[in-house]
Amino acid sequence: MSVETVTPTTAPHTGPLTLIHPEDSQPGWWRSAVIYQVYPRSFRDLNGDGVGDIAGITEELPHLAELGVDAVWLSPFFRSPQRDAGYDVSDYCDVDPIFGTLRDFDVMMAESHRLGLRVIVDLVPNHCSNQHPLFQAALAAPAGSPERDMFIFRDGNGTEGQEPPNNWQSHFGGPAWTRVTGPEGQPDQWYLHLFDSSQPDFNWDNPAVHTEFERILRFWLDRGVSGFRVDVAHALVKAPGLPAWGGRADGGSSDGFPGHEAPMFGQPAIHDIYRAWRRILDQYGPDRIFCAEASVDLPRLAHWVRSDEMHQAFNFPYLHAGLDVNRLRSVITDSLTVLGAVGAPSTWVLSNHDVVRHATRFGYNGQGPRDGDGIGLADPQPDTALGRHRAAAASLFMLGLPGAAYLYQGEELGLPDGIDIPERLRQDPTFARTGGERLGRDGCRVPLPWRADERHFGFGAGNDPWLPMPSSFAGLARDLQASSPSSHLSLYRSMLEIRRELDLGRGSLAWAEDWCTGSSLAYVNGTTLVLMNLNHEPLEMPAGQVLVRSAASGPDGLLASGETAWFRIGPDTSAN
Repeated sequence: MSVETVTPTTAPHTGPLTLIHPEDSQPGWWRSAVIYQVYPRSFRDLNGDGVGDIAGITEELPHLAELGVDAVWLSPFFRSPQRDAGYDVSDYCDVDPIFGTLRDFDVMMAESHRLGLRVIVDLVPNHCSNQHPLFQAALAAPAGSPERDMFIFRDGNGTEGQEPPNNWQSHFGGPAWTRVTGPEGQPDQWYLHLFDSSQPDFNWDNPAVHTEFERILRFWLDRGVSGFRVDVAHALVKAPGLPAWGGRADGGSSDGFPGHEAPMFGQPAIHDIYRAWRRILDQYGPDRIFCAEASVDLPRLAHWVRSDEMHQAFNFPYLHAGLDVNRLRSVITDSLTVLGAVGAPSTWVLSNHDVVRHATRFGYNGQGPRDGDGIGLADPQPDTALGRHRAAAASLFMLGLPGAAYLYQGEELGLPDGIDIPERLRQDPTFARTGGERLGRDGCRVPLPWRADERHFGFGAGNDPWLPMPSSFAGLARDLQASSPSSHLSLYRSMLEIRRELDLGRGSLAWAEDWCTGSSLAYVNGTTLVLMNLNHEPLEMPAGQVLVRSAASGPDGLLASGETAWFRIGPDTSAN
């Protein structure tokens, strides 16, 4: 897509505009949707066992409809031993009893439809639980059997097969291979698990695996879901021969090991799988979607969202851009250009269940926590007030962008990570597999506060929550924020309402060059100017009606440090 510089005549205060992205007129609700991620075990506990449940989601869905989102994405709620919080699935076509029943799921679906909310479910096709019947059958079967061919079993290296088949490492720490024992207790083959040892990888070279997951897709589509978020969508197919890899376990680039060469990620045959899945999805109508969790660079990400594959892909480069204005501009420009070239919208996201919440990340002026590592009491502590202030600005900046946006539960409340979690209560397998060196992701998964004066802040009236809730959550509870026009929640409601009224998700984007400096960044979307000030000093506001600003109060005519505002600037000049 070419980049064009135009000079507006009707809104001279914006200065020159560099057009990056035209308005989007293609059909599809998902191209501009705001999708809210629900992490079921931490959303709402209705039965009092300390873990969130499907009935709790149903109970609180009206709050999500009132917030103004278009769809809800549910992290895994399937049957599971819960070694990795449900991403270790033992039955893909049933609800785990800790969350309820299929009947509860159907009731939730009916309520979501009544409220006009779509539901997207998580699909975990790279691996399952070691308790899955298919893997249990593989353990009981001999080497070379059809049962073992559902997974990636290999003989070991060394004189007696005592060494792993290759040097691959697990995302959660340690080797990516575990050796099993035969029926007589003798050492046997090794199986691959890119994640925890309780999560064996499927063998996607086997057509039987394809058949099984096509059955799973149809099961949930028949129950009315609007689509699937596909977990580690870049990992299913491994390079032939499973060659050694000395790079990062997550496939990211490092010295001498460019990410595109990682043999466990991004293999060409993976796209044939998604084309076959897309044909199934299309049989259910044009409104069902796939969203890929593919942690790859933007040029390769476009391969996942071609017209016959996925509809969306998570934009991890944007999530990792932080508050670096130069990096943000580059990522936004590249996202809209690269994805637009294949006819796909970009997505935007600041938090999810795998990273430190952005209200905490942005509370550091220097080096903050690494994604997935978490924060404990022994670590440098964030400035909580600064983090919430910047988080509001970052959210307002993001939600003005054209395309789809994903929100993580609790970010509308400005929730920080839970930091004071005793070691004995930590659940993330990363913590155990690294001997506590990496705390893991528990901090961003702490349950939500609903009502300040109730037991466990309204999350549940019974047992203690599965992770402890900070006492500070009382002041951030939804009921308190709902009654305060200056709250984080009220800001989210306002910006989502205006976003919908102005159809910003379908809009255009042009950089407002006079406002793009080393410490501020601004763009025009239709008739809206979005300006974020990251300077240490206030910035004089441009002319135009202030539609919404991220700070509850600020000096008249000035945009405070760490603040974003939307301005109405008159007729659309960005597409001239």
